[in-house]
Amino acid sequence: MAIHLVTGGCGFVGRNMVNRLYRDTSARILFIDDLSVGTHPDTWIGQPLNFEHKELRIYGPDERLLFLHTDLRDVLRELNKDSQYFQKRYGLNVALFDDIFHFAAIVGGRSKIDGDPMLVAQDLSIDAEMFLYVCRNKPRRFLYPSSSAAYPIDLQTESHALQLKESDIDFKKMGEPDMTYGWSKLTGEYLAKIAAGFYGVHVTCIRPFSGYGEDQDLSYPVPAIAARAARKENPFEVWGTGKQGRDFVHIDDVLDLTLLAMDKISDGRAINIGMGRLTSFLELIQVFTGFAGYKPTIKPLLDKPVGVHSRYCDMTWVEENLGWKAKISIEEGMRRVYEAALKRI
Repeated sequence: MAIHLVTGGCGFVGRNMVNRLYRDTSARILFIDDLSVGTHPDTWIGQPLNFEHKELRIYGPDERLLFLHTDLRDVLRELNKDSQYFQKRYGLNVALFDDIFHFAAIVGGRSKIDGDPMLVAQDLSIDAEMFLYVCRNKPRRFLYPSSSAAYPIDLQTESHALQLKESDIDFKKMGEPDMTYGWSKLTGEYLAKIAAGFYGVHVTCIRPFSGYGEDQDLSYPVPAIAARAARKENPFEVWGTGKQGRDFVHIDDVLDLTLLAMDKISDGRAINIGMGRLTSFLELIQVFTGFAGYKPTIKPLLDKPVGVHSRYCDMTWVEENLGWKAKISIEEGMRRVYEAALKRI
């Protein structure tokens, strides 16, 4: 039976991918997370616990869901020394993974990216250990999720806001990415090119823009704004002026394009994932308060971190070469988030 690895498998994107793979494939899924950010699978996996040994928990009547509660770096260091590590420690016969989805990272909202940049820089060590393992063991396919934060910040200002194209990142003509998070993801993209070109690994890179969904943590702006609208907050606080904008894309669309791209791209090329539409936070507040049926006074918080002014993508390459467009509109996606927020409060 095929076995896939999902790192960071209890984070927002990771757990959605775990559930998608479990639903749509017959493979076993090993997912690893230290739960420093992620949510324990007992709360979302929807399958009974069948087995527990050391850090390993196995779920489901078919025992296809395997969770390791540990730091990925510790696992990779052991695997890079001994390919039989899983067998010796957990009794798992895992010699080679089919697909690896590498979502493990130190992530968070703007407050973490701006507030503790050296903590976020640990992503460099996570990715270095992962790429070493991948190049030594060559899974069938490897996904490296980069980020829209890798794009040069001078293309995202109030006076110079562009619809970002994949070609706007050029390793021979560099701009400055967004803080240590952007630098780490840009470095990961470079390692992906080396893994594909020098080691012959099947690598796909994605640059998701502002992904959101019903089960996203409240530390992220979309579910947080939805929850505050559901509580009918008035005045309604917004970080900065609220005129700064992002390209919001629903998690279901993110996963759809990710899996399609892995079928079509193997050379480490990075592609955008977004709607190609800029939505300001003021517009987002208007959408959610419209659902809630009221018009609050807006209270700008000018001392809060806001990041770049304008970040949205050009989806032309994806549309022309992969034939893909997002299916879930902003209105439909945000309605789903709002209905989930009503259940939370």
